[in-house]
Amino acid sequence: MKNKKLAPGFKLTDQSGQVHQLADYRDGWLILYFYPRDNTPGCTREACLFRDNLADFDQLNCRIMGINPGSAHKHQQFAEHHRLNFPLLADHQGRVARAYGALISLGPIKITRRQTFIINPRGEIAKQYRRVNVGQQNELLLRDLQKLQQVYDGDKP
Repeated sequence: MKNKKLAPGFKLTDQSGQVHQLADYRDGWLILYFYPRDNTPGCTREACLFRDNLADFDQLNCRIMGINPGSAHKHQQFAEHHRLNFPLLADHQGRVARAYGALISLGPIKITRRQTFIINPRGEIAKQYRRVNVGQQNELLLRDLQKLQQVYDGDKP
């Protein structure tokens, strides 16, 4: 087994006011995706594709969470308008995005790069996608997740 980097921990609030921390997801796989801004065309398409494919990720015991520096209130409006069925986390200070290498600071403005991470049940980054093609992302993630799970299951004692 290759040495994998531990995913940076976090404790953030979602669009419903619920607090999420990485340690809470040690029972399964997690897709953590960083996106620039709510209600932009690319970000809306990305979120809606995750929404539409959530059952496929559920079958693989994988949860999905989106993160950006937007407020929980803006995330709530975005999630309600598009009937999103997964948490959108508010990273107000950009600390989590910075820890994952996804933060761009333009003076006082903080924006996240579109990046996606697959985190295994040990809390390790199993795969990182620095360049994301929104239209092909779900298919690629599902295929890679299946492969990673096979390797992970083979590593168990």
